Amino acid sequence: MQEKILILDFGSQYTQLIARRVRELNVYCEIYPYNRYPAPDSSVKGVILSGSPFSVRDEKAPQPDLSAIKGRLPLLGVCFGAQYLAHHFGGEVKASNKREYGRANLTHIDDQSPLFNGISKHSQVWMSHGDTIEKLPAGYQVIASTADVDNAAFKVEGETTYGIQFHPEVYHSTEGKELLRNYVVDICGCTQSWTPDSFVETTVAELKQKLGEDRVILGLSGGVDSTVAAMLLHRAIGNRLTCIFVDNGLLRKDEFKTVLENYKELGLNVIGSEAGDLFLSRLAGVTEPEKKRKIIGSTFIDVFDKEASQIKDAKWLGQGTIYPDVIESLSVNGPSQTIKSHHNVGGLPDYMKLQLVEPLRLLFKDEVRRVGKSLGLADKFLQRHPFPGPGLAIRILGEITPEKVRLLQEADHIFISMLQEEGLYHQVWQAGVILLPVQSVGVMGDERTYESVVALRAVESTDGMTADWCHLPYDFLARVSNRIINNVRGINRVVYDISSKPPATIEWE
Repeated sequence: MQEKILILDFGSQYTQLIARRVRELNVYCEIYPYNRYPAPDSSVKGVILSGSPFSVRDEKAPQPDLSAIKGRLPLLGVCFGAQYLAHHFGGEVKASNKREYGRANLTHIDDQSPLFNGISKHSQVWMSHGDTIEKLPAGYQVIASTADVDNAAFKVEGETTYGIQFHPEVYHSTEGKELLRNYVVDICGCTQSWTPDSFVETTVAELKQKLGEDRVILGLSGGVDSTVAAMLLHRAIGNRLTCIFVDNGLLRKDEFKTVLENYKELGLNVIGSEAGDLFLSRLAGVTEPEKKRKIIGSTFIDVFDKEASQIKDAKWLGQGTIYPDVIESLSVNGPSQTIKSHHNVGGLPDYMKLQLVEPLRLLFKDEVRRVGKSLGLADKFLQRHPFPGPGLAIRILGEITPEKVRLLQEADHIFISMLQEEGLYHQVWQAGVILLPVQSVGVMGDERTYESVVALRAVESTDGMTADWCHLPYDFLARVSNRIINNVRGINRVVYDISSKPPATIEWE
């Protein structure tokens, strides 16, 4: 049974980051809402309580039931989690006169505490709280302080229960990873055996047992997630996996042909479905972004269903769902407000009668890449930039026409090719070109032109939740602009998007 750490989520923006840091230690962990977590079994080695936007003094503050955990398993409260452990068990938490936001330094450490083993006395930590623990309950011992916060960390006598008022999971806590290692390895006793190789071995064995002799259909997109999911399933059931790759007419230039060739090189059983004309005909005259997405989603299902119906006796639908999608659906407050509808296959209609198999549903994106490397996949599969499910449809603002698709494919091909040629591609998390619904005056030779404008977009990110625009060299951007304008008839102006997420999104629609 896979040993693990449970993380109880109280709605903090940092909860996923705690999970990432624990997993970087080769220790498996799972996130659950504080009010909907499974009863700990023998596989659970410890529990972490996350931060929260609430104050423990709020009337509607989360009230977790820790009766099956506290005093029975190692427990670490972080920020709100620590304040809850103090407040609920007889201490005092008050609004602080010296609110700590940002960097602070430890001024006192109990060097006998296993939680602070090897942590330097003046270690920098990251604070983010308005309340502070004024008084600890009876039996609670201070094990670390800062200049402004006496009770920065504590331990409960006779228990492996700890609380810290700072965030070890953020990079600004310079020895935060060491503290988390002390907790999950030394205090919880985890063996650090959860590696990409062990994940592949365990997952393939589980898939073999789960799927037996059944057939599986999987919709490939050309992206990292669906490719790695396909390879895990292929390793488990071989040619009983049939992959379907749909050309919606909105892919990058030559993408359909290139991706099909790449997949066949991997030995996958792939059906290619060219349906671009159908997608473009249904999108004709549509300008509203969400409507575009819905048309593309429903048309994809129609095409996918037609291809899937040719595969007899298929019982399972494979998907490349990853852990952030799972966490979102289980979040403390339920799924967040829809900014734009999800672009994966999502829910297929009931009449397809297929069960879901999602071999990556426990992995973050960076972990998917590491698993892909363990499977022997080349960088051309693993280091591809993310590409939106609706494709170029959401990079053509306004109505979509075959001519606009052609213009954008050519401009996009130049931008991506030049990033690759000049060694910049792997410094960028995602890049693309947006065709704007405006035309501008230009002069080409002796002629006055009135043609389209495109915007280049390139961002740095780790998971797409936040992103910053890439500071690409000016001379590189100038060369890209010149090559697009000189080679793509119909475009006479190129601009560069220098907005970050938030407040902007990565895509324009």
